[in-house]
Amino acid sequence: MPETDTVRAFLTDRHIELARQIDSFAAREIEPLPEPADDSAARAQAVKIMRSLGVAGWFAPITEQDLRACSLIREGLASASPLADAVFALQALSATPIILNGNTELRERWVPAMADGEAMGAFAMTEPEAGSDVASMTTAAAREGDEYILNGTKTLISNAGIADFYTVFASTDASKGSKGISCFVVPAETAGLNFVKAQVLSSPHPLGEIELVDCAIPASWMVGEEGEGFKVGMATLDRLRATVGAAACGIARRAFQEAITHASRRTQFGKPLARFQLTQQKLARMATDLAAARLLVYRAAWAKDSGAERVTIESAMAKAFATEAAQRIVDDAVQILGGRGVLADHPVDRLYRSIRALRIYEGTTEIQQLVIAGHLLDEAESSTES
Repeated sequence: MPETDTVRAFLTDRHIELARQIDSFAAREIEPLPEPADDSAARAQAVKIMRSLGVAGWFAPITEQDLRACSLIREGLASASPLADAVFALQALSATPIILNGNTELRERWVPAMADGEAMGAFAMTEPEAGSDVASMTTAAAREGDEYILNGTKTLISNAGIADFYTVFASTDASKGSKGISCFVVPAETAGLNFVKAQVLSSPHPLGEIELVDCAIPASWMVGEEGEGFKVGMATLDRLRATVGAAACGIARRAFQEAITHASRRTQFGKPLARFQLTQQKLARMATDLAAARLLVYRAAWAKDSGAERVTIESAMAKAFATEAAQRIVDDAVQILGGRGVLADHPVDRLYRSIRALRIYEGTTEIQQLVIAGHLLDEAESSTES
């Protein structure tokens, strides 16, 4: 059954063809790439992948803000290489605030370069003491004439050290909490922006810490208006959160394919593993979880593409369910493959090391559950009052 059949109702014919094309591209150009041996190799490969995706035109849906296309691309890339998916995701995260809220200068300078694979972006929001609680960030931006002077530290930043530009969130008025946060674009070569250190994950992924020390940038490099950074950041995450679920579906899809192939070929006690009922139970649960995850993901993307102002609940459900389901699916795949599933050179082992982070970044599962529950309770209270 084609991968898009489950979610056909949410896709156009153009999307169906795009899904076929990205799967073909990923199998041909991305999957053969070796897993990087260390952090340095992962950084080099990420830049190579960015350029390959740019030349092939795969970043175009980001500029078009076609979320179904972005989701299909992330699913296809994640199935072949979680690192390739991360490259696409960071181009989207760093550029979307500029596309939606940037002035003409910023859009003309960075969006085409991002889309062509000539400029790598980073989304610099997280700090040592500000993760889910974004309003507690301490990075500050002080206005001095026609410039802003930025000071602070950002941690767990994807593409730190290799990005060409950083979409940075900083407080311009600490007394206003989240309403005092603003968003800026800071080119990597800006004096005072320093790459502090790499933060190495078990799965290849360029991650690190940066610091801004008396980093002066023109006031025109602010994205949106002063004090609107929190809104800009949350709107970006709200818009793209379902695509995280799509990446989880890609990882789960590959794990399921590896598991069912192995179960069909591996013989134990005189018959294929696939003929044992406990194996069948796992395969059935994996397939059901994957179908449900896809439906939530593409429902959310379709709703946004169809003009919904906000898809907070739809995206929260999609992200939370898809990432948790993918974790279960990958774990079941490891169990079905047995010892092969934990060998470092097996695709399922790489998926096992990659899936865990998706349950954390861009809003943990617990935060998504709070968002969903808050919405439901607000609705219940409104219904009671009326």
